[in-house]
Amino acid sequence: MAGLYLHIPFCRQACHYCDFHFSTSLRLKEPLLCALLRELELRRDYLRGAELQSIYFGGGTPSVLEVEELERLLDKIFALHRVAPDAEITLEANPDDLSPEKCRRLAATPVNRLSIGIQSFHDEDLRFMNRAHDARQAHAALRAALDAGFENLTLDLIYGTPTLDDERWLDNLRQALSYGVPHLSCYSLTVEPRTALAAFIQQGKAPAPDEAAAARQFELLMDFAAAAGFEHYEISNFARPGFIARHNSAYWKGLPYLGIGPSAHSFDGRSRCWNIAHNPRYIRALERGELPAQTETLTPAQRYNEYVLTGLRTRWGCTLEGVRRFGEELPAHFLRAAEPHLRSGALLRRGECFALSRAGKLLADRIALDLFVEVED
Repeated sequence: MAGLYLHIPFCRQACHYCDFHFSTSLRLKEPLLCALLRELELRRDYLRGAELQSIYFGGGTPSVLEVEELERLLDKIFALHRVAPDAEITLEANPDDLSPEKCRRLAATPVNRLSIGIQSFHDEDLRFMNRAHDARQAHAALRAALDAGFENLTLDLIYGTPTLDDERWLDNLRQALSYGVPHLSCYSLTVEPRTALAAFIQQGKAPAPDEAAAARQFELLMDFAAAAGFEHYEISNFARPGFIARHNSAYWKGLPYLGIGPSAHSFDGRSRCWNIAHNPRYIRALERGELPAQTETLTPAQRYNEYVLTGLRTRWGCTLEGVRRFGEELPAHFLRAAEPHLRSGALLRRGECFALSRAGKLLADRIALDLFVEVED
């Protein structure tokens, strides 16, 4: 069981909060596509013939691709890999790209899941984030996707922005669920270094996010999602029964995946590799038949820390058996470090399984850090 990720590094404009790798110029789109096809060929054996359970087009904004360009990539993937008959094939999309015609054409491809970057149904929030769409386009895109026959939809929403009060946040959730979507990914606004938002805050042109307001809106989200029948299966992700995201769940469970494209990461269970985050240099390397990637073999301590960090974010949590895979001495360390959080109620224990409580979900990174072991340089 394995997954394939393709990074499409183009956006129509830069969101103020985003620190992912992308370009707002589409000038290199065709040579970049050719480089993606070439990398797929060169790395066809990375997953050792494992059947693909998921294919994910991320970015950037993959929906800037024409349907014919997307089909070129899919044809190559299906030619090089065994793809499960029921594989989850996701395309991230922005509302301004999802016209009725494009949705109808996408529905005729193997893509069976759309991840739509709504972020908010209110124009004031969208302007603050510098999104390329407005609220009217958000609604139009959802209607177009549903009319085209897409049932497996997930929406991205952002809370904790200075423009968003609690009632507007609840209204965003109500509007999202009015379309019957089975999955939500909801993220607290974070200020990443070297983003426009970070610069605006430093210059006094925008207020910093209010951590207390973000925590309160996260709690409102948990209550709302539970009342609507959604399972809170990862810190930022909520799904109706049968609609847990297969691709991202594989990341959190430490399963192998292949990442294609500039800045994409891959993992084979023991080592991680990542491609250069530079479109022209990525293209030139693939034109020479070279892989523009670096590889790091992870130590047992690093693998343990990643297991704790990702596992605790999910409803499946961490197990002592899982911890023991990285060293016979680690379960004892884990139990010692977990004890204060068990006493406080932030961690819950079910047999050998440890998972975050509702209160613990507000402290996930801090708890994981307490459970880490030191990694030698």
